[in-house]
Amino acid sequence: MAFDIKMIKKVYAELAEKVDAARKIVGRPLTLAEKILYAHLDEGIASKTYARGIDYVDFNPDRVAMQDATAQMALLQFMQAGKNKVSVPSTVHCDHLIQAKVGAKADLTTANDENVEVYDFLATVSDKYGIGFWKPGAGIIHQVVLENYAFPGGMMIGTDSHTVNAGGLGMLAIGVGGADAVDVMAGMPWELKFPKLIGVKLTGKLSGWTSAKDVILKVAGLLTVKGGTGAVVEYFGEGAKSISCTGKGTICNMGAEIGATTSTFGYDQKMGEYLRSTERTDVADEADKVANYLTGDNEVYTNPEKYFDQLIEINLSELEPYVNGPFSPDRAWKISELAQAVKDNDFPANLEVGLIGSCTNSSYEDITRAASVVQQAVNQDIEVKAEFNITPGSEQVRYTMERDGLFDAFNKIGATVLANACGPCIGQWARKNAENEPLNSIIHSFNRNFAKRADGNPNTYAFVASPEIVTALSIAGSLTFNPLTDYLVNKKGEKIKLKEPQGVELPLLGFMVEDNGFQAPAEEGSRIKVAVKNDSKRLQILTPFTEWDGNDLKDIKLLIKAKGKCTTDHISMAGPWLRYRGHLDNISENMLIGAVNFYNEKTNSIKNELTGEYAPVPATARAYRDADFASFVVGDENYGEGSSREHAAMEPRNLGVKVVLVRSFARIHETNLKKQGMLGLTFADKADYDKFQEGDTIDVKLASFAPGKTIEIEIKHKDGNVEKIVANHTYNKNQIEWFKAGSALNLIKKQNG
Repeated sequence: MAFDIKMIKKVYAELAEKVDAARKIVGRPLTLAEKILYAHLDEGIASKTYARGIDYVDFNPDRVAMQDATAQMALLQFMQAGKNKVSVPSTVHCDHLIQAKVGAKADLTTANDENVEVYDFLATVSDKYGIGFWKPGAGIIHQVVLENYAFPGGMMIGTDSHTVNAGGLGMLAIGVGGADAVDVMAGMPWELKFPKLIGVKLTGKLSGWTSAKDVILKVAGLLTVKGGTGAVVEYFGEGAKSISCTGKGTICNMGAEIGATTSTFGYDQKMGEYLRSTERTDVADEADKVANYLTGDNEVYTNPEKYFDQLIEINLSELEPYVNGPFSPDRAWKISELAQAVKDNDFPANLEVGLIGSCTNSSYEDITRAASVVQQAVNQDIEVKAEFNITPGSEQVRYTMERDGLFDAFNKIGATVLANACGPCIGQWARKNAENEPLNSIIHSFNRNFAKRADGNPNTYAFVASPEIVTALSIAGSLTFNPLTDYLVNKKGEKIKLKEPQGVELPLLGFMVEDNGFQAPAEEGSRIKVAVKNDSKRLQILTPFTEWDGNDLKDIKLLIKAKGKCTTDHISMAGPWLRYRGHLDNISENMLIGAVNFYNEKTNSIKNELTGEYAPVPATARAYRDADFASFVVGDENYGEGSSREHAAMEPRNLGVKVVLVRSFARIHETNLKKQGMLGLTFADKADYDKFQEGDTIDVKLASFAPGKTIEIEIKHKDGNVEKIVANHTYNKNQIEWFKAGSALNLIKKQNG
C-alpha cells in the first residue's frame, strides 16, 4: 500500500468539486496544470480567475520533500517556527553528501563515517517533528519520490530544483528554497505567482536510438535555459501517452534546465502500470475513478493554441537523438550534426569518461537500453575506450537490476557501480587527477553541465545525452561517433555497426528490495532531543536576521559586479562545500567565489575599498559588514539560475549584502532572496548595468516601497558624480512584510506567538 493513502483519497474526493467550480469561474475548458492549481488553492473552492504571470496566489501543497544538503538549513529554520510537528507529510532523503570515488560499498561507508554528525541531526530532527527519513544509500530523492510518493493530480514542493521529476506521474511538483518548505511544514499557505502555460504537443512514437531524453534535449534547445521561466510546461498528445512513466519523469526532470516552474503529463495507462508495478495499486485504482480530472480537458488538447501561452509541436517519429553541451544544457546538437560541431568549435573530441544514471536517467528502462548496447560490445569483442560509471537512482532500482543480471555486461567492461546517490551529477565526484586535467570531454545522462560542475575542472567539457547515446559514444571513445551511421572496429579488425538499443519499461518479475532504507518517525516526538553540538563545524543553530529599521538604505558599497552567467553554483558552490550546508557562517566562505568580477575578469578577486587591495569576495564582504557598511551585488541576466539552494541567498544576507540588483532573475533565487529579507531588484533600463563603476556606493529610496511601484537608486561614483536610476521589483504586500520583519521566518515566528 502507498504512503499517505488517506491524504491521497482526500485529494481525489474533493477534486471534482474544485475543478468543476474552477471551470465555471474561469468560463472555459482547463488544462491539467490549471486543474491542479485551482484544486490546491488555499481558499478552497475558487472564487475568482487568476491572471497568468501576474497574480500571486496562495496554495496548499500536499507534501514536502527535502534532500540532505538543503534539509539541514530548512529544518534548522523549522526549529525556529514554533511548531511541534509538520502540518503536511514530509520526508528527508540522504543523497547529496555521498562522494563518488571508489564504488558503492566503500563510498557509502566513508560517507557514513564523515557525515555521521549531519545524519544524526537529520534523523533526530525528523523523528522529533514527524518527518519520514530515508537513510544514506536509500536513493536519490527524486527517484525515491517517484517510486513511493508521487501521485497524479497532486501538488508537492521540494527543496531541490529537480523536484519537478514527479511530473512524470502527473503531479505539479515544484522546486523551492528551504524557507518555502518551512512555510508549508508550519501549516502556512505557499505563495506562487500563477504560472503561464507552455503546451508541448507530442505526436508519433519514439523508436530506435531516440528516447524520452531527446524530447527534453530538443525542448531545451528551443526554449533555452530561461525560456520556461514563470511557466508550467504541459506535455500532451498521442506521443505523450506512448512514453513510459519514467521516461515522462526524465522529460519533467530536465524542465528545470529551461527555468520552468514545473512540467507535467496527464494521467494515462503508462502511469497506472508504473503505480501498480511499484505496489501502489490502491493509488492507481483511486486515480482511475477520477481520470477525467487528472488530464487536460479534451477541448484544450484539440485546440491547444487557444489555451496555452506558447505551443510547441514535436513529432517523435522524426525526432533524432541529441547531445547537448558543453557548459550549458540548452546548447543542443543533433547526433548527425555533432561531429561537425566538434570540429567547428574545437571541442576535445576524445571522450575520457561516460556516466549514466542519476535522478534524471536511472530507471529500469534506461539501464536495460544501455545494457543492451554494452552487451553488443562484449559479444562482438569491441574494446570500450572510455571509463564508465553507473549511478543507480534508488536501492529498489539497484537491487532489482542486480537480481535481473543487468550489471553483468557492465562488469565485463570494467564499469564502476557507484552508490545510490547524486555523486558526479552535483560535483560529488573524486575524479582522479581532475585538478591537473588538460582540456578533456566527458559525456553523461545527467541534467546539468555547467563549467566545473561535475569534477571542479574548468577544462572539462561536459555533454548531456540519453544513457544509450552516452554508452555508445563511450564505447567509441569519441564525440564524433554517430551510432546510427558509423562503424566500430573490434579487436579482430572487423567493422561492427551497433544495433538499436532494446529496453524493458518495467521488470517482468516486479521490483524487489530487501531494505529500502526508510525510517518512520516517532509517534510522539516531544521527548526526542535534536542532535547539534555546540562546537560543531557542520551545524549551527540559526540567529534571526535583523528587522528593517524603516529608513532608506544609504552608502551601501558595491561588493561585486558579476559578469555574464552567474548561477547558484557560482554564488554558492556545491562539491566539497556540501559539508557546510548546515553551518551558515562556515559555508558563507564560498559566497560568490565562482562569479566573474566585471572589472578584472577574475573570480574571487574584488577590490576592498577599505584597504584598496584585491581580496576574496567573502573576506571583503565580512570586512564591510564588520565596519558597519552594508553592501550590494550587481548581476546580469537570469541571475541565480540552477538549483534551489537558498544558501545562495542566506550567505549574502549573513555577510551584510542588502540589495541584489540585476538585469533579470531566475524564479527560485528571486523568491529565496525575498524570503531572507533582502531586496531583489531589476533594472528598469537594462543598460543601467553599464553605469556601475568599481568603488561605487548607492542610496536606495524605500519611502514608497509598495507593490507595483518603482524604487529610486542614486549611484555615487568615487569621482563625486551622482547618477539616478530606477529599479523594478515584484514584491507583493505579504512579501514586503517579510522584508520589514527581516525574513519570512521572523514573520512566521511572530504569527505563531
